[in-house]
Amino acid sequence: MSPERHIVYREAQPADTEQIDAIDDSFTTDTVYEVVAGDEGFALRPAVVDPPLVKVFPDDEENEDDEAADDMHVEVAVDDGTVCGFIAVGVEEWHRRLVIHQIAVASTHRGHGVGAALMQRACAYGSRLGARTAWLETSNVNVPAIRAYRRMGFTFCGLDTTLYRGTPSEGETALFMSKTLGADG
Repeated sequence: MSPERHIVYREAQPADTEQIDAIDDSFTTDTVYEVVAGDEGFALRPAVVDPPLVKVFPDDEENEDDEAADDMHVEVAVDDGTVCGFIAVGVEEWHRRLVIHQIAVASTHRGHGVGAALMQRACAYGSRLGARTAWLETSNVNVPAIRAYRRMGFTFCGLDTTLYRGTPSEGETALFMSKTLGADG
């Protein structure tokens, strides 16, 4: 990404769908977190993997809950007319929580603040709607994302050792992270 380019952030439009769907959200990592869970809590231990792990996410189900999709708010990052990142969120009103359903940044734009800017916009959106907390789920093998979320102010708040059973991610542990939202998100 050249420094003279200017990325525009805005709410997604129907015409963006094809480009959003084309973003490759796979990643490679040489470290995963081993989850050690016990009666009194859990701990995460970094473990080196050799060769590095390459994670490719399966395509989204076409028949996902249409009602949930209708309540989804999507922001995009656009570089020179091309969508290079997006974040999809929703607000659960009963407990005033912003749920980060998905965030992805094209590999060519990672490490340049695109994800952080998208997250900031999503959190500001949640704050405007009265959300007190932002919440997300990720996997123990997605160390690059975990590191980014921690830089964005998220902390671990729980895990689920059974969430991925019977899925292509079987064997991984779901980690939940949250962040308190203030007046500015």
